[in-house]
Amino acid sequence: MTAIAVTIAGSDSSGGAGIQADLKTFAAFGVYSASVITALTAQNTQGVVAIYDVPAGFIAAQVDAVFSDLTIDAVKIGMLFRSATTEAVAEGLARHHAKNIVLDPVMVASSGDSLLAHEAIESLRRLLIPRALVVTPNLLEAAALTDASLARNEKEMEVQAREILSLGARNVLIKGGHGQGDESVDLLIGQGEVVRLAAKRIVTKNTHGTGCTLSSAIAAGRRRPSRREAPDRGARSDTRRAVAPVTAHSTPAFIVRPAGYRRGSGRASRRSPAGPRRRDARA
Repeated sequence: MTAIAVTIAGSDSSGGAGIQADLKTFAAFGVYSASVITALTAQNTQGVVAIYDVPAGFIAAQVDAVFSDLTIDAVKIGMLFRSATTEAVAEGLARHHAKNIVLDPVMVASSGDSLLAHEAIESLRRLLIPRALVVTPNLLEAAALTDASLARNEKEMEVQAREILSLGARNVLIKGGHGQGDESVDLLIGQGEVVRLAAKRIVTKNTHGTGCTLSSAIAAGRRRPSRREAPDRGARSDTRRAVAPVTAHSTPAFIVRPAGYRRGSGRASRRSPAGPRRRDARA
């Protein structure tokens, strides 16, 4: 039976991040994807030109349309932009008893452009973090959520992650991609021990959409109950494999190889995930 995940995020006109990156990632995991668009951005790998935030009422209508018809197994949340958007999303998720929520607290694009109004940070803390199975902040986002300076080492990363955990999230994955040194370290912190996820740092500017891809891969992985590894480990490996060829070929956009891709073939198979499971009309 095909799992279904929904991404609630902004649209990236260049296709490298946001909704577009999420949909490609879900497909790569064999998960049927639905979407709720929270904002339209005119952007590319160089920067964000303009943002149009979708009215809260229309966001609520999208949430209701998706959840009333499809059996949603996991939710990925990305760009929200304003408090009204955050409130509409939180109310919709509560209305439909959404589960397996992965929250990527998107605040700044890879280009440096702001994607979340400052006044929306508090509503993010109060309304969505308590609902999240996993929150995936990078160092900049973790600092903003905890009103602290950028973490300079793993100890400070852990302190900030635990503060976010205290807001009600079940797990926090704090990402060290913005750190320094030859090694890139993420810390996954839940109710038990700290899981340290380290790998050699990939030196590249072609990271547009990496955070979106990682969080949507984690959401897709929630439907793999046989996997005993940490929620981030498999998704992190998949993201690294996607970044590596970008570096090698100097391609500007972030690439996720689709399901059915055969190394060396230069193409993907035409098979796609089966259609969605709809709710019983009598429900």
